[in-house]
Amino acid sequence: MTVYDELVARGLIAQVTNEEEIKKMINEGKATFYIGFDPTADSLHVGHFMALCLMKRLQMAGNKPIALLGGGTGMIGDPSGRTDMRKMLTKEDIQHNIDCFKKQMSRFIDFSDGKALMVNNADWLLDLNYVDVLREVGAHFSVNNMLRAECYKQRMEKGLSFLEFNYMIMQAYDFYKLYQDYGCNMEFGGDDQWSNMLAGTELIRRKLGKDAHAMTITLLLNSEGKKMGKTVGGAVWLDPEKTSPFDFYQYWRNVSDADVLKCLRMLTFLPLDQIEEMDKWEGAQLNEAKDILAYELTELVHGKEEAEKAREASRALFAGGANSENIPTSSLKEEDFKDGKVDILQILVSSGLTASRGEARRAVQQGGVSVNGEKVSDPFTAYEKSAFDEEFLLKKGKKSFCKITC
Repeated sequence: MTVYDELVARGLIAQVTNEEEIKKMINEGKATFYIGFDPTADSLHVGHFMALCLMKRLQMAGNKPIALLGGGTGMIGDPSGRTDMRKMLTKEDIQHNIDCFKKQMSRFIDFSDGKALMVNNADWLLDLNYVDVLREVGAHFSVNNMLRAECYKQRMEKGLSFLEFNYMIMQAYDFYKLYQDYGCNMEFGGDDQWSNMLAGTELIRRKLGKDAHAMTITLLLNSEGKKMGKTVGGAVWLDPEKTSPFDFYQYWRNVSDADVLKCLRMLTFLPLDQIEEMDKWEGAQLNEAKDILAYELTELVHGKEEAEKAREASRALFAGGANSENIPTSSLKEEDFKDGKVDILQILVSSGLTASRGEARRAVQQGGVSVNGEKVSDPFTAYEKSAFDEEFLLKKGKKSFCKITC
């Protein structure tokens, strides 16, 4: 099976502009491709995960990735997939987020010896002269065609700012600049980026002539990748300080039966024939498949040691008999105690299992909270410090656990 055929078999490709050219370049390791990441937060999240795995997979086949950090486009915000305008970030916030992205990307992509590049579009976008952009770039865009783009249509009802309207032009210019400066001949992106990606291809053709068109190839990640990002939102981060390795493991351990094989194909590097064998599994065997998925992805993001700890902790909670020392732990502070006691609502908030006392109260009243296996039904339940001398295992719902210490 060729590299490209494997991408298709794993469900990663949805649309292409020139499939024969794409196949040839990818299979021969001649693709220099880019994926853009706007630094809207201080950590990458599961919504970025498929893109990072794809970059790693293609690099392993000899192709050259370019990770484009949106220091410039991040100052505007992509309207794609949005019903409202993104929060405006300061230059300082954007730079901090970029620094965080760089560390996380290095776990997936080998940037040594020119095998991959990491560039920031602020290097060219922030120095552009407005009138020059209008003359040299804007002249190649039809407003009528832009308004027909799906990324803009869904915003027209609530209002699309002129600021956001320029995003397509900026992304197209990115491709043009990368093509000229780095020989980038391919762009990958999610469903909502298709119009923006085609705009970049068209800009290169118009600026450099029709002979350049054959070298500007865009692909579209399968819609499942974007769905995954939307389902998760920003809740499951790749930064262990924001989402612990245990919680990351548990997220994948709890995917639906219908999604486990799909995730194994798209996100892991297990051989396809091994995954296809799992397609015959039923019942309890599906739980084993989920465990394999969770372990493989946790190892990829957090390393083998953390994956082992997360698996051990999960088995301690759900299978019994394993070491529980790796279950996430939260320590109460002195200010959590009032008159020598701390109530169950404060424990839930301090542990991070709930965001507020109101949410904590509802969880208790609905019967979703237990301590050491005993349900807590009274929101006024309080504990003295001595209660934490022994193991104090707090549970919310069916899948959220935390050991509480003092």
